[in-house]
Amino acid sequence: MAAKLLGFLFFSFHFLLQLHLSTGQNVVRAAYWSAGSEFPVSDIDSKLFTHLFCAFADLDSQTNQVAVSSANQARFSAFTETVRQKNPSIETLLSIGGGSSEASAFASMASQASTRKSFIDSSISLARSYGFHGLDLDWEHPSTVTEMNNLGLLLNEWKAAVDNESTSSGNTRLLLSAALFRNSDYFTLKYPIQVIENSLDWINVMAYDFYGPRWSNVTGPPAALYNPGTRVSGDYGIRTWIQAGIPSNKLVLGLPFYGYAWQLVDANNHGFFAPTNGPAISADGDLGYGQIKNFISQNSATEVYNATVVSNYCYSGRTWIGYDDTESITAKVSYAKENGLLGYFAWHVGADDDWTLSQAASQTWGS
Repeated sequence: MAAKLLGFLFFSFHFLLQLHLSTGQNVVRAAYWSAGSEFPVSDIDSKLFTHLFCAFADLDSQTNQVAVSSANQARFSAFTETVRQKNPSIETLLSIGGGSSEASAFASMASQASTRKSFIDSSISLARSYGFHGLDLDWEHPSTVTEMNNLGLLLNEWKAAVDNESTSSGNTRLLLSAALFRNSDYFTLKYPIQVIENSLDWINVMAYDFYGPRWSNVTGPPAALYNPGTRVSGDYGIRTWIQAGIPSNKLVLGLPFYGYAWQLVDANNHGFFAPTNGPAISADGDLGYGQIKNFISQNSATEVYNATVVSNYCYSGRTWIGYDDTESITAKVSYAKENGLLGYFAWHVGADDDWTLSQAASQTWGS
């Protein structure tokens, strides 16, 4: 009798465990680490996160395989072991692509079954050999109807492959995520919604880069949560994904740990949507949060938080910087939690200032 009871309890526990795993993640409090930032992996305070993305692995346009450059191999291969020293329960994902990757290479890879298979098989092999718990696609962005359709094929086949690999090896299934445009459509193109829902554990919604000095000649909130009278906001983007059919608990809201600096035409006209003459401070105007705080301190800049759009900015002389500070981050994380989103992610940890934004986000979400 005792043996039967023990067997029943074991079966029940195993069933509940499998049910938990099949229903996906409970929460994602994540951030990307960028190899290009040169921020030491060992310095990451991984206790502040549930997931970390290691960015970026490359797509070899000749072989259609995922690869890590020789300069990054040591850091990537030790990434999971390193961040788990401070947080043994954290899960890591290898992110592939990125904003500076060659979009045409992804389009070509996704266009044929054989090249998709090369990509998929190599990604799984690399993730396993480096000890990652999942894979993250950052293809920015499919730009034709055909490419969107091929993205759907890629995701469908990728999901089948990670399922098969898990079954055959006995390993826990690799997680699958993707960083996608802020809206469920990429301007006039529709994402393959049903495939995305069926294939991915979650979507990282890139709710930032709305305004920047390289593509807008006025100041603007780079990552506004709201933007009355426009469709350029994080809230609008999240609503498009939900209306398209993606459950809110598969959406992860993107937070920028950086901002953009413009040069004002008139130092006395320093609000949102003031005329500008291009980037300030850096060639592209982009600055990490730590750099922005240094600018504020060194120039006694005036700081402003606009609760209507949920965005911060500062100005000194003709230099104007739009960014997210603790007020914006706190409001956005509260929004994500209150609206049933799976969580949030940040780009990127190396841009934070002594973990100020990371701590504000983690504390706001709570345990």
